[in-house]
Amino acid sequence: MSRSKRPGTNSLASPVRLSFEDDRMNVELSDGRTLGVPLEWFPRLLDASREQLEHYELSPYGLHWEELDEDISIAGLLAGRGDETRKGKARRYLKV
Repeated sequence: MSRSKRPGTNSLASPVRLSFEDDRMNVELSDGRTLGVPLEWFPRLLDASREQLEHYELSPYGLHWEELDEDISIAGLLAGRGDETRKGKARRYLKV
């Protein structure tokens, strides 16, 4: 049974732990994998304070920051997708 029909995201893994170091977040999954994700993929997280980053919720499907209005799916992380909103796209293209 799969939660996603996109290639590379066929996983029943859910997040069990989240940690931050420098400009990266580490997402530990229930199947034993750990994903190291650059915060620059998610401008809201990159611009957040350490305190804001630590106020997250884990769900079977992903990560949520109420105060930051940020939701990240595990399927998206496994597919290598970052923030796909207009703000995220604009920021990525402006970086040199």
